[in-house]
Amino acid sequence: MWFFARDPVRDFPFELSPELPEGGPPGPWVLHRGRKKATGSPVSIFVYDVKPGVEEQTQVAKAAFKRLKTLRHPNILAYIDGLETDKCLHIVTEAVTPLGAYLKARAEAGDLKELELSWGLHQIVKALSFLVNDCSLIHNNVCMAAVFVDRAGEWKLGGLDYMYAAQGNGGGPPRKGIPELEQYDPPELADGSGRAVREKWSADMWRLGCLIWEVFNGPLPRAAALRNPGKIPKSLVPHYCELVGANPKVRPNPARFLQSCRAPGGFMNNRFVETNLFLEEIQIKEPAEKQKFFQELSKSLDSFPEDFCRHKVLPQLLTAFEFGNAGAVVLTPLFKVGKFLGAEEYQQKIIPVVVKMFSSTDRAMRIRLLQQMEQFIQYLDEPTVNTQIFPHVVHGFLDTNPAIREQTVKSMLLLAPKLNETNLNVELMKHFARLQAKDEQGPIRCNTTVCLGKIGSYLSASTRHRVLTSAFSRATKDPFAPSRVAGVLGFAATHNLYSMNDCAHKILPVLCSLTVDPERSVRDQAFKAIRSFLSKLESVSEDPTQLAEAEKDVHAASSPGMGGAAASWAGWAVTGVSSLTSKLIRAHPTAAPAETNVPQRPVPEGLPAPAPTPVPATPTTSGHWETQEESKDAEEDSTAADRWDDEDWGSLEQEAESVLAQQDNWSTGGQASWAGQTSNPGHKSQESDWSSWEAEDAWEQGWQEPSPPEPPPEGTRLASEYNWGGPEPSDKGDPFAALSVRREAGVQPRQDSWGDDNWEGLEAESRQAKAELARKKREERRREMEAKRAEKKTAKGPMKLGTRKLD
Repeated sequence: MWFFARDPVRDFPFELSPELPEGGPPGPWVLHRGRKKATGSPVSIFVYDVKPGVEEQTQVAKAAFKRLKTLRHPNILAYIDGLETDKCLHIVTEAVTPLGAYLKARAEAGDLKELELSWGLHQIVKALSFLVNDCSLIHNNVCMAAVFVDRAGEWKLGGLDYMYAAQGNGGGPPRKGIPELEQYDPPELADGSGRAVREKWSADMWRLGCLIWEVFNGPLPRAAALRNPGKIPKSLVPHYCELVGANPKVRPNPARFLQSCRAPGGFMNNRFVETNLFLEEIQIKEPAEKQKFFQELSKSLDSFPEDFCRHKVLPQLLTAFEFGNAGAVVLTPLFKVGKFLGAEEYQQKIIPVVVKMFSSTDRAMRIRLLQQMEQFIQYLDEPTVNTQIFPHVVHGFLDTNPAIREQTVKSMLLLAPKLNETNLNVELMKHFARLQAKDEQGPIRCNTTVCLGKIGSYLSASTRHRVLTSAFSRATKDPFAPSRVAGVLGFAATHNLYSMNDCAHKILPVLCSLTVDPERSVRDQAFKAIRSFLSKLESVSEDPTQLAEAEKDVHAASSPGMGGAAASWAGWAVTGVSSLTSKLIRAHPTAAPAETNVPQRPVPEGLPAPAPTPVPATPTTSGHWETQEESKDAEEDSTAADRWDDEDWGSLEQEAESVLAQQDNWSTGGQASWAGQTSNPGHKSQESDWSSWEAEDAWEQGWQEPSPPEPPPEGTRLASEYNWGGPEPSDKGDPFAALSVRREAGVQPRQDSWGDDNWEGLEAESRQAKAELARKKREERRREMEAKRAEKKTAKGPMKLGTRKLD
């Protein structure tokens, strides 16, 4: 009968890498890279081949195998698995690199920092403290070759071959027999007996001093070189000198050495060490401490090593969000660390967390996600955006917090290229229509217009034809001057998407009306746009063959490339308006009184619009997007487009701020008179920049019943006269007009900042006066009744008992 012996090395669940050995500590072990057969995860494998005639060395290797297998500490090399046969010993540990090779590679790359060295030495000293104070063991082999570094940059103490018990009966430390290791022995061991060692930690602390010298100065040539600190930092030199002192009694205990280095001004007293210590104890920290830690963490991540951020900070952030209820505070450091990840790793670790965060109802988390969307949008695929992210993001359009509404609008610039036909051309346009027509915040209406101009190229041809001209025309009638500027720039940014008919009949009449706008900034932009549109029309008029080129994009399908010019022209507008929004909403409540108070609940359908500012409108009767049929399907002159791109369209933020500087008190102007129609009909408003606007075309009248002037010459219809809904049939209703609720003159609007600033004091006084008058009347009436009762009693005299009073 045959018996086949199984090879334990072949059945070992780990395999050596075919790469050449990395080397290792001077001694019997050889360090190899390896991997686990089942998962492919990387490991390090220390291999010792048993040879005849070296029994003493084999016993040392077996002792190291046993020590490493039984000792467990975060700063000691982590044992995973092992194999012991008659021919070899295998020790499998976490994937590590020898400290010497690691420091050399980091120095060559120029990434080695003192912060990293301070934490590494902290870990080695902590491991020695554990061995000496907790286990009563002497390492007896502390040197550069006994220290390893894992993928997170954590230093691990290995080289346990010559470890012995501090209180054993062996009579002294084991003999090494390797010159490269014996040069780190302290001078008191020169007699070979070890009796001169007065403290159990003295020899290891001398060797720690040698390690510190090698970390900063390179390999130690001889023991005499320790007298010169060399490149050792000044804050560490006093403590280093204690370690390499000739008197073993004065060498500090590892615990005391750590305490001294962590003192104020010490080498290990820095933000990096504090962060690591907090992460080691994060599971037992209070929620308030975790919140504060994560809030301050993002400020320090830029100075931390990349490997540390990827492999130590990132897992803790993910764990804190998943199980620790950390909330929005983990977002900023999470996305900062995400920059160090590759695309595949980002998809695996960050994107699932981001998708889950979008479903959160926490406002702080939602606004931080929207603010930092550009950091992760490139990693999101279209199905994820349309099914898991966009349905949650659109809730921000209806939020009562203006900051969330603003960030939601801005986020559409990034999401639009990934949205499908329905979400982009139907759902998003409905929300934009409502925001532009009804939002109380002027800067948000402005942002909506700017965003629409930037994403215009992604819209379908039918949506562009139905939406753009009407939306930008509406923006030019907004009482908020930057919104009117945005409307002009919107026309300019999407100039290639309009037919010559639209340019002449719809756009130019609207722009011409702005040439007499009360604001200089609006007039300047209007004149620039008019000149550009006229130049385009003139070039086609002189050479009709250019018509096809000039109208090539009018009916073209949505294309990201078409929006390149629009994106560049309007890119500054969103940023400018974003900062402007904060100024208007928070810092300058009096500059834009209609934008300060936000309703806390939505108004049901059918009630007056909540916005204190009049609804921006183009004259309309049917409330539909304009649906005039296109008659030309041709292309645009590229040279004309180049000239257009060279135009200096100015800075919307600067213009908006100049408008704010000029308008000291909007509440006393033409808009206040509009508010007075419902608050205090008898109040006369003062003269303002908007008085001429309202005298010419009241907002509410413009929405309800157009009053066209005298008919122009035949064949010409101005934008202000055109029946935008028209008798022509329309496939789709106008979402802007359909969602805007018409305001009747006799209906009191919801309380807003305009009313607060102008009428609240008068109404309060009026109510107080009425209450006082009613109280006086009650007092007079009471006195009259008492007087009458007294007269009756006097006339009739006292009543007799038993009689009944008859009235």
